[in-house]
Amino acid sequence: METQTTSKALNELRAKNMPPALASVTSRYVASAKGALLWDVEGREYIDFAGGIAVMNVGHSHPKVVAAVKDQAEKLTHTCFMVLPYEPAVTLAQKLNALAPGDFKKTSIFVSSGAEAVENAVKFARYHTQKTGIIAFENAFHGRTLLAMSLTHKVKPYKFGFGPYAPEIYRIPSAYCYRCPLNLEYPNCEVACADYLEEFLHTHLAPESCAAVIAEPVQGEGGFITPPPEYFSKLAKICKDNDILFIADEIQSGMGRTGKMFAIEHWNVEPDLMTVAKSLAAGMPLAAVVGREEVMASVHPWGVGGTYGGNPICCRAALAVLDIFEEENLLQKAEALGNKLTDRCNAWAEQFEIIGEVRGLGPMMALELVKDRKTKEPAADEAKALVEFCLEKGLVVLSCGTLGNVMRMLMPLVIEDDQLEKGLSILEEGLIKISNK
Repeated sequence: METQTTSKALNELRAKNMPPALASVTSRYVASAKGALLWDVEGREYIDFAGGIAVMNVGHSHPKVVAAVKDQAEKLTHTCFMVLPYEPAVTLAQKLNALAPGDFKKTSIFVSSGAEAVENAVKFARYHTQKTGIIAFENAFHGRTLLAMSLTHKVKPYKFGFGPYAPEIYRIPSAYCYRCPLNLEYPNCEVACADYLEEFLHTHLAPESCAAVIAEPVQGEGGFITPPPEYFSKLAKICKDNDILFIADEIQSGMGRTGKMFAIEHWNVEPDLMTVAKSLAAGMPLAAVVGREEVMASVHPWGVGGTYGGNPICCRAALAVLDIFEEENLLQKAEALGNKLTDRCNAWAEQFEIIGEVRGLGPMMALELVKDRKTKEPAADEAKALVEFCLEKGLVVLSCGTLGNVMRMLMPLVIEDDQLEKGLSILEEGLIKISNK
């Protein structure tokens, strides 16, 4: 589609026709994208370190994804799987079940968004266990629909003014070692934040009332918070010992983002249920719940579903994504990318006092910015300024974190070396600028 308009004109049109509640990080309007590059309607080029918020792991407009979408669109665009099913959804479920961690039989359902996947995972957990309580974590983000929003931790902007929230949601501290909620220090703490779950089950929510614990292996919007090696094995054991299901929310951390297909694999933990979305279908609206067969089979026919869930075009895109991972050795590329980012970020931490901590797994890497390393006062304004500086220089990068002071990197895993180096150089230039204020 050709366009002669400008970002300024589009912003004016938007202001007249769309509410301010639907905000954007930038005021630039994108016209096209390829791989790890973006071009706006004025023709300016940008390196993409945001990936549509962890959606474009295989890159923008990958030829194999485009070909699959075109082919499927010419054959069939929609019938509703619940009315007239089709092969791509069944084949995708088979492949996803085989990829998901766990040495047990699994089945899957498809929906349209990550929040919808979270809601359905909770439905399966509650139905199977005949219990209602769900435990989530501080700094968690699970979506914006009512139940998902209730599971999400950060109040502004995600929850403010939208209550009352869904009931039977309980919250415990997360494994945020840099700002330990228990005022302890790893490793001397012996990962007490995981043991806290057991205490919580005695003092706040009886195991007989708790259906599931839901956790992001690496907390995304919460600040790329990455638990220590012992954490999830402890958590999973407590769940198993108390007949509580463990749900891994892999919506942002999955599909190769951390160098493994799913981040929970770093801890050798097998979740009972897992949510997948974002990079699953390279930008097409598709999400999934993958779970133990006995859990998924417990719900009566027609108990879950949706008009658009598992759309055939989206499923074909996802099948192409899985082929790309295999044919292009994308997990190996992700691991190599992660090593480069780790080395560069650690070098920055030695150079810039504003960096309080470098954390993440593989190419899911982040910098927590602080005004003072001793007090750890969050540098949220500086993070915002860094985002704006990078955009002006041609790099799209996002901040995150409950305190708004974390810079996250979500570039496509297929980014070329020269593009990566140019993007990192811009980020380094920005760090110099905000450090010299």
